[in-house]
Amino acid sequence: MVAEIDLREGGRWRYVTTTDDGDEVGFHGVYREIVPNERLVMTEVYEGMPDAQAVNTVTFTENAGRTTLHLLVQHATQEERDLHLNSGMETGMQQALHLLEEVACSLS
Repeated sequence: MVAEIDLREGGRWRYVTTTDDGDEVGFHGVYREIVPNERLVMTEVYEGMPDAQAVNTVTFTENAGRTTLHLLVQHATQEERDLHLNSGMETGMQQALHLLEEVACSLS
């Protein structure tokens, strides 16, 4: 597992993980906007498809002491969006968000 994060506007990030089959899967991007406790906007490139780039907007909303994370993934073309949706990423994302929720709950 690799996690490189330069958390500032214009800073770069990169994650590499290993699948159950032993294959490495990498993603990288650049932070475009950072509003502490409210929003992150960053590009995302799947290194297996380096010509396709998404823009991710992560918004944090607090209500009655609970924080909700909203994630919007935008692609330049419908073809890129469909490739992303059909990649199986939703399952991995749901697993990652579940783990994040467990960590957040353990901190309270």
